[in-house]
This record gives sequence, structure tokens and C-alpha cells, in this order.
Amino acid sequence: MKPRLVFVHGIGAPRDAAAERDEWLRAVAAGARAAGHSASVSGLTGGWAADARFAYYGDLFRTAGAQGGGATPAGPAGATREPDDELLAALLLEAVDARLADPSPPDPAEHRALRAARVRLAPPAGAQGAGAPARRVVNAVTSLLAVPGLRVLGGRLTARVTAGMLGQVARYLNRGEPDGDTTLDQRIRARVAESLDPEGPNIVVAHSLGTVVALETLHEHPVDVPLFVTLGSPLGIRTAVLPRVRPHPLGTPAAVGRWLNFWDRDDLVAARPRLEDVVRPNAAAVVPASRRVDSDGAWVHPAAKYLAQPAVAGPLVEALTTLTER
Repeated sequence: MKPRLVFVHGIGAPRDAAAERDEWLRAVAAGARAAGHSASVSGLTGGWAADARFAYYGDLFRTAGAQGGGATPAGPAGATREPDDELLAALLLEAVDARLADPSPPDPAEHRALRAARVRLAPPAGAQGAGAPARRVVNAVTSLLAVPGLRVLGGRLTARVTAGMLGQVARYLNRGEPDGDTTLDQRIRARVAESLDPEGPNIVVAHSLGTVVALETLHEHPVDVPLFVTLGSPLGIRTAVLPRVRPHPLGTPAAVGRWLNFWDRDDLVAARPRLEDVVRPNAAAVVPASRRVDSDGAWVHPAAKYLAQPAVAGPLVEALTTLTER
């Protein structure tokens, strides 16, 4: 049986799902070549090695009048979602603190940007201009984007749009946003579930917020998943993310046979990357195995950056080959 390869994206603006799937496949192919698996590339890109699906849910974040995919800090007519803004501020604060505590100190310019962002996220008591949470977030992101070497999410986007995209994490985790007769987070997981093969096997590759979505979906839909790959995951952020992930306490989904978690030191979203420290094993004793990769360039968070790494693409292609040869 041809395995199902399911890609689950993370935060960002609306995208073309077919084009994104092809981009992710090309990145895996590049990484596979670098890992010495050139013979497997044609089967991957040609579609006979796996039934590749892109579980797209980005359009569900659209809100009339909002920027950056319809997330905090601004919604229709300038309205704010204060619980989302507060959660995003807490998430960024923990990520900044984790980077400042890194035993490999950042360069002076980056350190100044991190300290400035921290002051803006958690201003001293009585400080003037502290502002609402949404303003603090945008101001902090402005500091972070000022240093290209920091390699935070935004690339060339404005701080306001970048904050809006980051706010998608808060909108999902706060659970309360209505969407028709259900909620936003439920509709997002339903999109991912539609991409899974109930008969299996499935290899699930999830990025950023998609790691949270995929994990929760796999708990709700225990399909056969010989390999689960997470890239740039915020799951380990203890104050803002981990307590909100369901089910709690966090555990490996029952049907996952292997879990590989990849992180880049310059990826601020993956602030606390050792997921094996916070994830309980399933009945088969499977826990995440976290591995560091190092990408170049000024923006390391995109999924394609991770997938082009030999350390990521190699095990992925090996798993597909094993399943195809069954």
C-alpha cells in the first residue's frame, strides 16, 4: 500500500495549498539528495512513493478587515482580542527569555534587541507608555525584526503583520473563537483529519503551530502513524502553550510509532525544543527525539528550510521507502 504523506503547515498568510505541497516536496527532495538518497527523489516528486497531501487550514484565520491572515493585534474595525494578545505576549516573553538564557550568548546587537523586546513585553511597574497587550506585542516584534541575525519569523514583513501571524497561535489555543456552529480550533483539526488515511499508514510532517494541531488531531483520530515529524515546534513553551494543549498532560498519540522533533537555535518559535522533557510516552514507550539543525540565511523558521536539511529529509525518505517496500 502506498503510504500517505501528510504535511501540516503552521502560521502565516493564506497560501496556495498545491503550490505549497510541491514546495515542501522539492525541499524534501533536496534534503534527500544531500543525505545520499538520490535514488528515492524521483519517486517522491513523481508521486509514486507516497500519496502527498497538504492539510490546509490557513483560510480559516481570515477575518474581514484584518491583516496578516486575520490575527491579533487588530480585527474588524480595529477591534482587539485581549485574551489572544495577552497569550501572545506571554509566548513571546518566554521565547525571548529562553534565548537570553542560552549558554551560547548572542552577539551584542541581538542581545540589545532581545532586551528591548523584553522590556516592551513586560515593562516595569509604573512605566510610561506600557500600553495595551497588542501594542506591547507589536513594539516587541519591531525590536526583534530590527536585527537580521536574530532570524525571527517575519522576514521582510512589517511588525504589525508579523504579530498578526504569530497571533494565530493564540487564536487556536484560546479555543473560544466561534466559527459557524463550531469553533475555530475544531474546524482546523477537522481539516487535518480529512487529509489522514484512516486505513494507514500515514507519515505526518508538521511545522510550527501545525505541530500543535497535528498532535491534537492524532489524539482524536488514532490512525496508523509510523513516523511523526515536528519542525520548529512551540509545544515546549511551558507558560503559554504547554498547559493549553489537549489532552493534558501532554503525551505521544497512541498510534505514533516514532516521533522526530527538529529545531534550529535561531528559530525563536522553537524556544524550548526538548519535547522529550515534557511529553509522556505512549503504550509503546514512544517519546519525541529532539535534534538540532542549523540553517543559513536570515530567516530559518519556514518549513522548507527544515525539510531541506539532510538530517530531516533522510529519516523521512527512509521511512517512506520502508513502507513502500512492505
